[in-house]
Amino acid sequence: MANNRELDKMQVNNVYIPEKFKKAKIPWEGYRIKKEAMGLVQKVFFISLVVGLCFIILYPLLKLFPTVFGEMSDLGNPDVVWIPKEFSTVSFKAAFKIAMGGSIGSLVISVLYALSITAIQIFMSAMAGYSIARINFRGRNIIFALVVLTILVPPQALLISQYLHFKQFDVLGLITMFTGGTIDLINKPYVLYLMAFLGFGLKQGLFIFIFRQFFITMPNEFEEAAVIDGCGFYRTYFKIMLPNAMPPVMTVGVLSFVWNYGDVYYTNYFHPDGPYLSVILQRMFDPTRREAVNDALFKHFDIFLTNQMTFDATKQAALFIFLIPLLIIYFLAQRKLVENLERSGIVG
Repeated sequence: MANNRELDKMQVNNVYIPEKFKKAKIPWEGYRIKKEAMGLVQKVFFISLVVGLCFIILYPLLKLFPTVFGEMSDLGNPDVVWIPKEFSTVSFKAAFKIAMGGSIGSLVISVLYALSITAIQIFMSAMAGYSIARINFRGRNIIFALVVLTILVPPQALLISQYLHFKQFDVLGLITMFTGGTIDLINKPYVLYLMAFLGFGLKQGLFIFIFRQFFITMPNEFEEAAVIDGCGFYRTYFKIMLPNAMPPVMTVGVLSFVWNYGDVYYTNYFHPDGPYLSVILQRMFDPTRREAVNDALFKHFDIFLTNQMTFDATKQAALFIFLIPLLIIYFLAQRKLVENLERSGIVG
C-alpha cells in the first residue's frame, strides 16, 4: 500500500515512471539516484576534459601573448607575465620581412596548393568510398581492409621504405623493362598532385573510409528511383549520390585543407625548395639559423640585444601569421563540423 501511495504521489507531481518499475521489485527511487549519479560522473568527466584541453592548448597560447605582442626589449622581463608593458607589432613585422620576404606570395601559394589538393582528394576519395560501399565486386573487403591499414600505420614507420621507393620508382618491373631503368620521383612537384589522383595523398585512406561509412548508410531507394528515371551509373552518382553527401564532403574538405596546408612530410619529399609557407618556416627557423635571423633583426629593425628569445618571438609571430587561414576555416565551419563528423561516420 505504501508503495502504491508513493507511486500515486509521484504521478501527481508529473514525474514520469517507466512501466517496468510499476511491476518490478526494483525501487524507482534507487534507479533515479543511480541515474543522477551517472549524469554527475559524466559532467565531471566532461568538465575535466575541457579544463585539460584548455590547459594543453589555450594556456601556451596565452603565455605567448606578451611575447609576440610586446616589445622585444621586454623579453625575459620577470614583471611581464600575461600582458605586455607596451603593445607592439615588431615581432610580426620581423616575421613578415624575414620569413616571408615582405610579401604574402608564399601564403597565397600555400592556400591555393592546399585547396587544389583538397579538391582532388574529395573527388577521388568520394568515388573510391562509393565504389567500396555500393558496388559488390570481388575483393571489395580486401581493398577496404587495405584502406583501413593505411590509417593504422603511421607514416614515420614507412619513412625509409617510401624514400627508397620514390627514389627508384618502378611498377612490377615494367618501367625498367620499357625504359631500361627506374624513375627518380624525388624533387618532382607534380607527384604531389599525382598521388592525390591515385589515392595515395596525405591521409587519403581516412578520407576514403569517411565516404565509405556515409555511403553505406544511404537508403537503396535513392539508386532505385534514379534507375527508374533512366539514370545510368555515373549520372546516378554525380546527380543523386554525391550531392546528398555534403556532410562527408565538408568534413573531408576541412581536414584535407588543414593537413595539406601544414604538410612538410610530402612537400619535403617532392618539393623541398617549393614556395609553401610551411616548408619556408621550417627551413627559416631551424635552430642552426638563429644567428642569421638575429642578424636580420639587427639589420632591418635596429634590435641590438638579440638572443634565443628574440629568435623565438619572431618564430612564434610567423606561426601566428601561418595560422590565419586555418582560423578563418575554423570560424566558418565550426557550427556544422561536429554534426558532419557524426553523420559521416567518424564519431557517433
